[in-house]
Amino acid sequence: MKRLPLDGDIICVRGAGDLATGVIQKLVRVGLRVFALEIEKPTAIRRQIACSTALTNSDKTMEVEDIKARCVEMNQGAIEACWEEGIVPIIVDPEGRSISLMHPICVVDAILAKRNLGTHRGLAPITIGMGPGFSAPEDVDCVIETMRGHRLGRLITQGEPLPNTGTPGDVGGQSKKRVIHAVDAGTVIHKCEIGDFLQMGDPILEVGGQIMTAPFAGVIRGLITAGMEVPKGMKIADIDPRNLDEESVFSISDKARNLGGAVLEAYLYMKRMKRL
Repeated sequence: MKRLPLDGDIICVRGAGDLATGVIQKLVRVGLRVFALEIEKPTAIRRQIACSTALTNSDKTMEVEDIKARCVEMNQGAIEACWEEGIVPIIVDPEGRSISLMHPICVVDAILAKRNLGTHRGLAPITIGMGPGFSAPEDVDCVIETMRGHRLGRLITQGEPLPNTGTPGDVGGQSKKRVIHAVDAGTVIHKCEIGDFLQMGDPILEVGGQIMTAPFAGVIRGLITAGMEVPKGMKIADIDPRNLDEESVFSISDKARNLGGAVLEAYLYMKRMKRL
């Protein structure tokens, strides 16, 4: 990534998982100064395409396509040093304390928790929420529809997105079965790796002495960090029934690119509407 201009608008993205990374890439590519906030132990399962993986990598960096992220301390100097190098700073800051430090023009809530974890219009001149849990203009200026289908990526400035169904979107004829949840609490032990093609019944991982197996033949597209302690019911893996090639597994997804474009559109639209 080329050196970023230090006079571009500052954008804060809350969350740095795989979908948030699609947002980060779009914003960085147009010359905006982006910093992202994460929890101490990220729970993204598509770690290979998530900037949040910088927190668990030994060198505290992560590269996804043409962007590089680095976990840094919460101070202005460290953040600006990353921008000078063309790197996206990732900060452990789930409460959003660094927002008042950096004064971004826009805050994007890309946590995708299906509920609002504290984002409100008072945080920045422009606020954008992604998915269920937000209402515009009560909570944020604009909400992005995240449900797969005809409305995916739609900007909502009056009202709410579609409610959370609790069922993953259909991919290759599979929906609920393609997402693997922990059947018990415990430590995650991998039995395969991201990108592996498994047959039905092959082991995926072990948690609390329970081995979870592939519900159908497919490619492991997501796998939570090994050694993590997880509660019962947590999403820990994702298997795709399509015979995906390596590029499809290890690059930003179509949904993430769609949502990234929608956030960029929302930011520019709200900036024009507010004359900022």
